[in-house]
Parts: sequence; C-alpha cells; structure tokens
Amino acid sequence: MSHHRRVLLKLSGEALAGEKKTGFDEETVKKVAAQVKKAAEEGTELCLVIGGGNFWRGRSSKSIDRTKADAIGMLATVMNCLYVSEIFRSEGMQTEIYTPFVCGSVTKLYSKDEADADMKAGKILFFAGGLGHPYFSTDTICVLRALELECDEILLAKSIDGVYDSDPGKNPDAKKYDTISVAELVSKDLKVIDGTAAALCRDYPVPMQIFDLAAEDSIYHAMHGDAKGTRITV
Repeated sequence: MSHHRRVLLKLSGEALAGEKKTGFDEETVKKVAAQVKKAAEEGTELCLVIGGGNFWRGRSSKSIDRTKADAIGMLATVMNCLYVSEIFRSEGMQTEIYTPFVCGSVTKLYSKDEADADMKAGKILFFAGGLGHPYFSTDTICVLRALELECDEILLAKSIDGVYDSDPGKNPDAKKYDTISVAELVSKDLKVIDGTAAALCRDYPVPMQIFDLAAEDSIYHAMHGDAKGTRITV
C-alpha cells in the first residue's frame, strides 16, 4: 500500500452532461479536471469510475435483453472514460484506462498489480466497462476496485447533493442525512448505491461520501472532508 492517500472518485454520467442531460458538457469536465489535478499535485493517488447514464439507461427499454442492455451500458462507460481521460491529458495529467475485457489498443486489460504501479507512478486511472458482466453496476465496480487497491475512501459525485429519506424532486419535505450507515441505507431501501455494492461495503468496510458535482470545487472539498454532502459510515 502506498503511503500516499488513495481515493476512488465515481462520477455519474448525468452529472458530466451538465444542463444538457445527455452527452458531454466540456466545461463541466474541465472543472473536474482542474480539481483532480490540484488534488494529484498535493500527492493524492486517484482513480475514477464513470457511470453511463448520459448515453444509456438500458433498463428503461422493454425490447432489449437485459444482458445486451448492460453490455451497451458498459461500452457507454468506456466512451465516457476515453473522453474524460483525454480532457485530463489536455490539462497536463498522465492517465491510463483499464477495462475487464479487451478493447483493442484503446484500453489496457485490468491487472491489480499494474494498476497499483501506475497509481504509485502518479497516473490518474480510469476503470471503464464495469465488471465486464451483466447485472453488476458501476457502484459495484467502485467498491470492488477500491477494496482491491486499498483506497482510503470512495467519493461519489452525483447530480444530487447527498442522501435523502425520500426523493427531494418529488417531496419538498425530504430530509437530508449528514451521515448514514451502510446498514441503514439497506434497511431503509434508499437505493443510493445498489444492493450488491452496499453488501460489499457492509462486509468489507470502506467509507464513502456522496456530494453534488455541480457545487463549486465540490471534488476538491470532498477530498479534504468538507463537502456539503452525506458521509456514509461503515
């Protein structure tokens, strides 16, 4: 394990799309890049997982087999990682994209040892393509890679500013949690992270923070423990 702090950052696909809700919003991604670069320059080792929701929400289609819908979702995350990685490179960072399946020469096939060495060398890593299997979400790959690479924390940057007891979009009286345990998330069925990821967290504790990507310097603040989101305890 590196002596440096090591963090896994999860970006939701929708959050990357900004106001447009679909595709990429370059200004949003450049703001992410600036914050990540600042944290990396301070010595934090960083890896990222990006959701695919700005391209594909496969479960909304009744016409497509679940396995194929999930495959499309995995490829959406590869496109997202390629795009964000290139923006990071244009801002002067070194990056590497890993996938659990071969994508020609576009990505590297995931290996824990290689990923660990790349992070120690100061590269920003992207884990694209999920687990490479259907029925597993990007939440699950976040927890799995964070455990494998002994990350100190998972930061979940979403298009909402934390965990609420009900949907704040539908209920104006929804109450926001400052902290909540993984066990409570599961027992209250809050669906902030999926059940498989929550179960992994419960068995192999790794702390998490959920915060609003759109808030000013939110990633940088989250890295320093002062984001205005929700801390998920284990």
